Amino acid sequence: MALKPTIYKLRITLADIDRNYYDDLNLTVAQHPSETLERMMARVLAFCINAQESLEFTKGLCVAEEPDLWARTLDDRIALWVDVGEPSFDRIKKATRISESVRVYSFNAKSESWWDMGQEKFKDLAASFFRFQWQSIQTLATLVQRTMDISVTITGDSAYVSSKAGECEVSWVRLLP
Repeated sequence: MALKPTIYKLRITLADIDRNYYDDLNLTVAQHPSETLERMMARVLAFCINAQESLEFTKGLCVAEEPDLWARTLDDRIALWVDVGEPSFDRIKKATRISESVRVYSFNAKSESWWDMGQEKFKDLAASFFRFQWQSIQTLATLVQRTMDISVTITGDSAYVSSKAGECEVSWVRLLP
């Protein structure tokens, strides 16, 4: 019997100061059985950073042809493709052909090695690459509860996250435009 995903409910008060974007988000997030809490929270943080009306979680790890997040236009084109992790060059190259904008957020201990090995190839793609600070993502994962009320304030290249379970700041660096 296949393992089922774990479902999390998040109520997020979002304030993105730089974009002047403020919203109250009610997200239902499915954690794939093979997914860590750190990866799931990196997906949630990527959602907050890119929040817009049409942004949604996809089937993600269950469907290899889909990103973790996307925003589609009214005529069903992909306006934004967001991958979380360390995707292959071929995957991002394909994404740049089918999406108007592509963003990649790497987040774990192997992120630096992945970037060192691939940056020469990635620099020719029309995609933006970011790296979350791994220790901050680990701290963010400690705040996880099945039902969460959190506040996320984004300014510059960092997000301040606060919940009843605690608080942390997650910063990131831009690797390529």
